[in-house]
Amino acid sequence: MSDSILLSIEGGLARVTFNRPASLNAMDFEMGTRWRDIAHEVTSDASVGAVILDAAGPAFCAGGDVVAMATSGAGGSAVTDTAHVIHDGIRTWALSDTPIVAAVQGAVAGGGLGLMLAADYIVASDQARFVSRYANIGLTPDLGVSTLLPAAIGQRRALQLLLQDRTIDAATALDWGLVAEVVAPAEVAARAEEVARFWLDNATAAFGQAKRLVRVGADRTFAENLDDEAATIGARFDTDESKVRVAAFAAASRKTAAPKETA
Repeated sequence: MSDSILLSIEGGLARVTFNRPASLNAMDFEMGTRWRDIAHEVTSDASVGAVILDAAGPAFCAGGDVVAMATSGAGGSAVTDTAHVIHDGIRTWALSDTPIVAAVQGAVAGGGLGLMLAADYIVASDQARFVSRYANIGLTPDLGVSTLLPAAIGQRRALQLLLQDRTIDAATALDWGLVAEVVAPAEVAARAEEVARFWLDNATAAFGQAKRLVRVGADRTFAENLDDEAATIGARFDTDESKVRVAAFAAASRKTAAPKETA
């Protein structure tokens, strides 16, 4: 089994770790296939309620491994085929009903932005940096960057990264909405796990469906989204988990609203 991406599943929590630190976790042909396969494996596993996406070494992900592709003798058609494989994985993660938190401990470049944005919640180190650099080597965005990046930070800001040789720091990434939180380097892993544990300790499936509604809704009509919302909340209302939580909420509300006795 390849170790380019590590996978562990325990207690409902899946941990997916980019593991090519010597290559800044850049994704080569083999790693792209493993990314897709793990995405299908984890999102189809009913025991998994949350995912942590993290990375080994100083960088989170430098995107596609352009050096490996250039020295492999592969042509453009092979690069396109590999992009489709990786895109399958990104689409599978993003449109699933499993919430994902990314622990970004270092630099993110090129397609690494798209891989990072496959996660629903991003915790970044205050030392993390974010850059495009596609056009610097005569290439164009892939790995979902042309869609996921403007969805996260807006079209104008996405174009600032794609059309200029600009690197933004963690504070700017937070201000722009590229990441959800910025913490000290030593706190990234623990905070990401805290987020995942929050999902697992509460209504895990409801969080997953909320994530799915937002992600899938971006590509549908308003009417289709309303129909999906209505069907999903009805299905959740009939679950044992929801019945218990709704009853507790109703009881607490009645207690709060009850008139207090006066002397």
